[in-house]
Amino acid sequence: MQFIISNILPISIALFSGAMLFWSLIGKSIRGIKEVDCTAALQLINHKNALVLDVRENGEYELGHILNSRHIPLGKLNEHSDELEKFKDQPIVVVCRTSNRSGMACATLVKRGFTQAYVLAGGVTAWQKANLPLEK
Repeated sequence: MQFIISNILPISIALFSGAMLFWSLIGKSIRGIKEVDCTAALQLINHKNALVLDVRENGEYELGHILNSRHIPLGKLNEHSDELEKFKDQPIVVVCRTSNRSGMACATLVKRGFTQAYVLAGGVTAWQKANLPLEK
């Protein structure tokens, strides 16, 4: 007991970091967010007519984006959600630079009833590493 009292701060930090690690591993699945890699995203785009939704900011999008992607920055997703209603029953691959913002966007879409919303794991960075083309 004395050990715990004497080391409460390091123990608290260790428990907190463990919880954060645990959340990063399973948090997306708990929130209903599904991830796809570049290969699976290409399958959805080419065979299931998936919409690619890019949620990066304007400057990032203009530097290069996935061919035929629709651009709605994350901060404007709620005000433009009506534009996406017609895609509610088809797959949507949500993209950002590294998949952090796209996870938030995907969670928003899932809450609005989009059952086929997917996050591109690794985002545009992973897309480029896989030597897949970007449009400018």
